Amino acid sequence: MPDYLLILLGFLIGTFGTLIGAGGGFILVPILLLLYPEKSPELITSISLAVVALNAISGSISYAFKKRIDYKSALIFCITTLPGSVIGAYSTQFISREVFNIVFGVLLFILSVVLFIRPLKKTDGKSVTDLKAFWPIKRTVVDKAGTSYSYAYNGITAISLSFFVGIASSLLGIGGGIIHVPAMVNLLNFPVHLATATSHFVLALMGMTGTSVHYLNGDLDGGMNEILFLGIGVIAGAQLGAALSQKVKGVIIIRSLAAALGIVAIRVLFLSL
Repeated sequence: MPDYLLILLGFLIGTFGTLIGAGGGFILVPILLLLYPEKSPELITSISLAVVALNAISGSISYAFKKRIDYKSALIFCITTLPGSVIGAYSTQFISREVFNIVFGVLLFILSVVLFIRPLKKTDGKSVTDLKAFWPIKRTVVDKAGTSYSYAYNGITAISLSFFVGIASSLLGIGGGIIHVPAMVNLLNFPVHLATATSHFVLALMGMTGTSVHYLNGDLDGGMNEILFLGIGVIAGAQLGAALSQKVKGVIIIRSLAAALGIVAIRVLFLSL
């Protein structure tokens, strides 16, 4: 694929991935599978995860200026997400390409159905949920515009979710945000805009960790050209996605995403037949 098209592809993925806080790996992996059928699962996931990390770092910088990242919650997520990402990264070398396609395709199809039926619900961010839990965590965040968000969630649910996200993201090279964002909104009561920003920050840290493991394993060999030019695109696209994040309705984005995930899932599963 020509380098300028890789930059354009990266820009589009960076814009959309940052807009919904999902990194864009769920889009990039099936595209790479189609473009480079000769490449191994290790190389595909390492390229995707490296690009997701660059996207998330760029987007997180923009979200940080907007003061929409819940850093304390992000730290809790990272403590359990990072070990999961290491486990997932090491697991790729034990999975065949056929099994990889089936696992990835089934996961995407399930996600597409769930997200279409139950898109990200909007929260008004005005009141703290009356939460009964063994480890209740209450948070209040005020963004740059002066909007105050108060919410609460179950700490046990949070760390269990994040550990699973870490494994899935490194194993499948999808960045994890596609799982994390809807779960943060629907299970952890996060306001949508804080969920996308906080998820992106976690993705940045997780992506760097998973990419480091892939690098030490030698999984990046043969993929540096794609990482370079896709990276240029996602860094620029992430800035646009962050700027657009509060101007597009969440339900429209998620249902469009769900339809796209379904198409991609069918395509990836078809490759394994």
